[in-house]
Amino acid sequence: QLDAAQLRSLAHISPTMKLAVALALLPAAAAFVGPAASAAPATKVCETKADMEVLAKQLNPAVGFWDPLGCLNFDFWQLGQEGTIGYLRHAE
Repeated sequence: QLDAAQLRSLAHISPTMKLAVALALLPAAAAFVGPAASAAPATKVCETKADMEVLAKQLNPAVGFWDPLGCLNFDFWQLGQEGTIGYLRHAE
């Protein structure tokens, strides 16, 4: 609780300053709101090595499919071929 002397000391603060303090405190409340739910992706991406070979020929017929390290034959963390391809595409 504020006494009369404290209220008088606060009276000199301009309305603009009071508004600035109030607005500075507003974004803090937004930090406690969860993100909006996103819709599921419309496209389903399940690609195998054969799918990648076809896609490579469509996108660049001069080079075609080129995997010099044979990365699409690996099985990263037991994800399977599709999981490994997904991981590599995400990483590029």
